[in-house]
Amino acid sequence: MSKTNDAASVTFENVRKVYSDDFVAVDSFDATIDDGEFITVVGPSGSGKSTLLRMVAGLEEITGGDVRIGSESIKGVEPQDRGIAMVFQNYALYPHMTVRKNMSYGLKLTTELPDEEIKQRVRETAEMMGIEDQLDDKPANLSGGQQQRVATGRAIVRDPKIFLMDEPLSNLDAKLKVHMRTELQRLQEELGTTTIYVTHDQHEALTMSDRIIVLNEGELQQFAPPEEVYNEPANRFVADFIGSPAMNFFDVELHGTTLLGNGFEYELPSAIVDTISDTDATTGLELGIRPEDITYDASGDNTITAVVDVVEVAGSDNFIYLDIEGSECRVRVSGGLKPTVGDRVDIAFNPDDVHLFDASGENLLTGSSDTAVPQAQTESEKTT
Repeated sequence: MSKTNDAASVTFENVRKVYSDDFVAVDSFDATIDDGEFITVVGPSGSGKSTLLRMVAGLEEITGGDVRIGSESIKGVEPQDRGIAMVFQNYALYPHMTVRKNMSYGLKLTTELPDEEIKQRVRETAEMMGIEDQLDDKPANLSGGQQQRVATGRAIVRDPKIFLMDEPLSNLDAKLKVHMRTELQRLQEELGTTTIYVTHDQHEALTMSDRIIVLNEGELQQFAPPEEVYNEPANRFVADFIGSPAMNFFDVELHGTTLLGNGFEYELPSAIVDTISDTDATTGLELGIRPEDITYDASGDNTITAVVDVVEVAGSDNFIYLDIEGSECRVRVSGGLKPTVGDRVDIAFNPDDVHLFDASGENLLTGSSDTAVPQAQTESEKTT
């Protein structure tokens, strides 16, 4: 289907959402999404992801600040006049209507397009989504994947400026989810429509996005490309939330060029220490290191001794849980490595992969920007 609407930017200016019980769902949110970008919004439950999306859609009122689509404010604009189309988690299909009617219903309500053009749009979109043979079926006769395609197709036929997607793949099994993730990426690239995609699945965020918005308790933590969010997290929250298994953290103090932790010492090159020399941070620091950046069974200087506590077999990769004087350390290794619980082992890591956070956890003092974002499996995908 050819596009008639251009993609549009979305600008959030000091956006705030407060509910009647004084609960602040979104606070002081500022961001600009460029024309044609695919943006994912991630964060824990209750962080404000869906609320942010619903304010753009017109399903929630904006308490403070402003949201603009292109150059126009959407405050006071009816949802059907905003140039958006939304795909919900539960698909929200009308059970008594056929696929054809589900896909055309919104157009008939909100446009004055002639019936023949509506039929053509539905037909072309159904072919694009691979559901042309299901046009006369009702939702109850469709698989979960087919229902998701219908919901997405219903959004596409409206030819919107903005796609809003609220966890559209969460009801699918792991294998189908991977397939549909690829399909959504292909469609977005083909259509070039600005997309805001809410997900609880960080793997979706890392693999699908042009940029990622990370929220916590209604506040923006970081807005950056996937590689930057992964390799240069803005603060401890982002570092801990993004990555599976999560980043390892150790309480440390910095004495000269030496990091002192519980049961270990680690020497940092002076060049790295110099990058934080302008701060007063020497105590109450946290050392962060990702599991895939740790060398198992290392030799030489600057190693740390640990004891194997748990071995988790996960297919092509295994995850080894180590004990370092009471602190847990997760290491990601190849699937061929299966050590014995109780083994003593030396581990090491490159100083360039060290993430050092200040006492508040609000600031990354130093960190790596060279490590590639791993194609980690989600927990659901590991079971297939």
